[in-house]
Amino acid sequence: MDSFAGRLAAGIRRSKTPTLVGLDPRFESLPEPLTTGLSKNNPVEVASAFEAFCKGVIDVVAPLVAVVKPQAAFFEQVGVPGMAALAETIAYAREKGLLVILDAKRNDIGSTAAAYADAYLGPPETSAWGADALTVSPYLGEDSLTPFVEVAEQRGAGIFVLVKTSNPGGGLFQDIKDDGGAVYQHVARHVESLNATNVGASGYGSIGAVVGATYPEQLSELRSVMPHAWFLVPGFGAQGGTAADVAGAFDANGLGAIVNNSRGIIFAHDKARYKDRFGATNWQAAVEAATRDMIESLRAETPAGRLA
Repeated sequence: MDSFAGRLAAGIRRSKTPTLVGLDPRFESLPEPLTTGLSKNNPVEVASAFEAFCKGVIDVVAPLVAVVKPQAAFFEQVGVPGMAALAETIAYAREKGLLVILDAKRNDIGSTAAAYADAYLGPPETSAWGADALTVSPYLGEDSLTPFVEVAEQRGAGIFVLVKTSNPGGGLFQDIKDDGGAVYQHVARHVESLNATNVGASGYGSIGAVVGATYPEQLSELRSVMPHAWFLVPGFGAQGGTAADVAGAFDANGLGAIVNNSRGIIFAHDKARYKDRFGATNWQAAVEAATRDMIESLRAETPAGRLA
């Protein structure tokens, strides 16, 4: 199988956008046509609504973008039916030709990390979940990352290591400094070193970094520290990040980063900009409009415009 980095570059070039659509289903935010007559206290009904909603989003965005990112937590909170809905969502996205990054922020020591990697990474014939990539925490150290790196390389998958996250409290630990700089800088240098032997024709390896849009100065700084790492950039839209804020994540050709937008796209039917035009009945049209607006914004204000 081709490397994840190569498939990601090809997908972005094909779709001409680094837009990443996050699938974060919340029952109370779903469009009313999908929840009428259902009980939020019934896990089977909630999971069914989640699956229908995510598949509906995928139907709209598959012709427009290359990647989607299901957030495992929203499915996990519904229990077994929710996990079944997650599996169906991943499989459906792959059927539609999309790459799937599972946002589960996993890690543990030794054999447990290896079990997580085996479960989540790789195509369906080699992994239980069939994700193309997985978000991973680095804070148990190098030996905890090694199983993910090894499985990713064996299966043509990718991982995204948390480096500088978008949440306001992330700096509590990530910004602690010693003589070698801040903790996030140490993590960034390690991520870059992990790509030393797997850089492909795209110029990038399959070990990526999560770097938030809400810290644009650090985003530009980390692009220079990790020139061979794909960036997954959260924080666009609902968290306050703008297209101008993420410009520093890209290389001169508009590659190197994927920019996530979850609530701003999937719940666009309830946002002021789209609510009057579409509303809950035409929620998929609102998803499409919000996706296209983000694509155009990134093209206008970042090097991603060169992809078009």
